[in-house]
Amino acid sequence: MVALAGSACAPKLMKLPAGPGTPAADARDALADATTACAGVRTLSAEVGVSGSVGTQGLRGRLLIGVAAPDSARVEAVAPFGQPVFILVAKDGDATLLLPRDERVLPHGKPADVLEAVAGLPLDGADLRRALAGCPAAPDSASGQALGDDWRLLADGPDTVYLHRETRTAPWRVVAMVHRRRGEVGWRAEYKDFQNGLPRSARFVSDTATSSGAFDLRLALSQVDVNTTLGDDVFRVQVPRTASPISIDELKRARPGVRKN
Repeated sequence: MVALAGSACAPKLMKLPAGPGTPAADARDALADATTACAGVRTLSAEVGVSGSVGTQGLRGRLLIGVAAPDSARVEAVAPFGQPVFILVAKDGDATLLLPRDERVLPHGKPADVLEAVAGLPLDGADLRRALAGCPAAPDSASGQALGDDWRLLADGPDTVYLHRETRTAPWRVVAMVHRRRGEVGWRAEYKDFQNGLPRSARFVSDTATSSGAFDLRLALSQVDVNTTLGDDVFRVQVPRTASPISIDELKRARPGVRKN
């Protein structure tokens, strides 16, 4: 269950190198090395431990997440007992959020808006799959810049992808992505604890700490399954006839599933 926690000092963000760099002749090879595993992820399911904060609220909890290409997602906030706190399903650009304990429902929302309302992250189903796998959307290897021997920077539309290797013989990894959206607060993703080329730890942090929509979320993935079949029923939720509607604004105010200790 997602629960409010007392404020605590968050760990420091990764120190990313600053430019200007030099053109990287090996950017294409470095990118291929770093993204071979994540580019092949069509489905991913995992148990995700979450800690951090959204707005001024500290939180921790456990989610069950399943995602499938191109844009399907299911996010379930698990409670210590009884029904889930919330179930979010999204497919084909349409999202439904059910609060089983309160019998409230938000049908036919925009996936990114709904996930942002409950978890702070402005991601749709496709974005969530890439974010969990640590995979950029469409990086441009021709834009690659070298900053020393072990860092490469590439443009991914308005975003910046950071590749790093521990030594010259170690594999390249996508360790950070800085996301920028015109007219919106930007945010960064950081990745570590790689297994089979995919991260098991991620951190998502907004650029501002003052906005009510600011977030700093640390995710620990376990029980990870990749490219197993997730049927259409995974991305559907049975809504009780007695469920009453809830709006996006109400969700943002209530932060469903968040309770005081």
